[in-house]
Formats: sequence, structure tokens, C-alpha cells
Amino acid sequence: MADDSSDFGHVPVLLDRCVELLTPALTRHAVDGSGAVLLDATLGAGGHAERFLTDLPGLRLIGLDRDPNALEIARARLARFADRITLVHTRYDGLAAALAESGCGAVESVDGMLFDLGVSSMQLDRAERGFAYAQDAPLDMRMDPESPLTAADILNTYDQAALADILHRYGEERFARRIAAQIVRRRARAPFTSTAELVALLYQAIPAPARRTGGHPAKRTFQALRIAVNDELNSLGAAIPAGLDALAVGGRMVVLAYQSLEDRIVKRLFADAVASRTPVDLPVELPGHEPRFRSLTHGAERADAAEVERNPRSAAVRLRAVQRVQQSTGKGDA
Repeated sequence: MADDSSDFGHVPVLLDRCVELLTPALTRHAVDGSGAVLLDATLGAGGHAERFLTDLPGLRLIGLDRDPNALEIARARLARFADRITLVHTRYDGLAAALAESGCGAVESVDGMLFDLGVSSMQLDRAERGFAYAQDAPLDMRMDPESPLTAADILNTYDQAALADILHRYGEERFARRIAAQIVRRRARAPFTSTAELVALLYQAIPAPARRTGGHPAKRTFQALRIAVNDELNSLGAAIPAGLDALAVGGRMVVLAYQSLEDRIVKRLFADAVASRTPVDLPVELPGHEPRFRSLTHGAERADAAEVERNPRSAAVRLRAVQRVQQSTGKGDA
């Protein structure tokens, strides 16, 4: 998740493309967005939200974030829109409850929805949060500081098999078993307390030829720990279907993913959403079995060279978008 304008030290990724994709759904009722609801499921510091609220003076926005610090920043940034925004401290898989509590209803009530996934620039830039391997900090990595599990807890208490599984599954780290074994040996002498201690171990555990290719040797391990600490993939797998359920007919969802594990989940769930429900052996579409959604993108869209030059964190982004075209017909429809 890359946020926000220069005043806040961050730049929103693919902002113009998000506006282009979502605005038709937000202006179906009125050209100024009156009567429309946009759910920003990953509010961050409010960069995308600010643009939509500025462009559409009638729009109502519901912003979610699990990070209370981000919500404080966004609340200050969006203060001039206070009468049109509702900010909720929750993970994005809590969106149905957040919508219900905001009075929108949780089903087919939202006109636009935006997910800007991953760790935010704001979180990466604050060394004390422990997300960045380039700066020494406590082994925290919690997006919500109120959550109980930290990266240190995982490193110091999970058994070797569990550690290897996390590193392999969430970091796609080919030296996962080797790293896990060294973590267990190292913590027997003293528990891990800082990111620098972990980085030093990774330099020892990963063979020199591998360290010279594929980026920083700590990149995959830090990603894996962050995903595990924040339960990111399970949360995403629950949030996307809930979000699809909440879209009104004509409503649109845009998702920005920054690594392949996230994008695979989005790709699979969107493919299911746009698929016909007519049995494959029938020659005609059965009434009521038409696709519930249509794709608005051909595969995953990427940032162009000019945007990557302006904002290097946009280099990894993959954007996918869908639009609801059919009402739900019963249980199991999304």
C-alpha cells in the first residue's frame, strides 16, 4: 500500500487509474457523487480518499484501517470532509460489520470499493514499527499495535517446522528450512529482540551466491513474518468475497496488490466472480446463472515507467478491477 501526497510524505499508487475505474460507478446517481458510497478498505493516510472526496463533493466515504495511527493521520487530512466520512478501526475482513454499523447495510449497498494492499509507506518509513530490514528496530511488524502477536513472538516461540513453513509459504524463501534451523539454534543462546539480529543471521544462513541475486537477502523473510503477524492472506481471502457481496449492481471494486501471493488470491476470487454458473456441458446460458460480475481489466495492470520513476514503490503494483452486473440470487452468491 503506497499512500499519499507530498504533504504527508507519500504518493498514492495508480491514483488516476483508480479514479478512472471507480468514478463511473460513483456518479451513477449524480455527477457530484451524491447518493454514492465509496468504501476505502485500506485507508492509510487518505491519499486516494482525498482525491475522490475532492472530485465528488456529494460522495460519502467509509474508510477502514487496522492501524490507529493511520486513522489519526487520515482524520486530520480529511477534516474538511468530516460530514461525509466515517472512519473505522478494523481489518478489511471486518468490512461487512463496519458497513452495517455505519448504516449502509452489508449487502449490495456500496457503489465503489478500493483495496490498496500490503504494508504502507507510512509504516515502512517508521523504523520503530520493525517492518524495514534496512533499519535496526524492535521485532514488531504489527499493523495494529493492539494485536497480541509480534515477529519476536514467532521467532522466539514457534518450532522449527512452523518457522520453515511460514518462510516458505509466505516468503517463498527457498532456504526456509536452513534459516529456520539457524533461528532455533541462535535463540537457544538468547532470544531475538531486534531486526538487526535477524538480518545478521540471514546473511549467515543464505549462501553467498544467492545473496548476490534476487534483492536483499532479508526481503523474503521479513515479508513472511509480516504476513504471519498480521494474518494478511487469510484476511484478504475473507475480505474480497465480503466486499463483492456488498457491491450494488453497477458497483465496482479495484484492488492494488504488491506481491504475488496477494495477487493470486485476488485473481482467483475475481475469476470465480466473473464466471458463468451454468453447468459447462450445457450449450446455452441458464436464466439466473449468468456471471455476477464482469472484469474491467485485462489481466493485471502495472504502473508505467513515468509513474515508477516518480514513485519507485509503484513498481510492484498489480491492479485488477471488476463490476457487479447481476443481483445475488440466493445463498452462495457473491
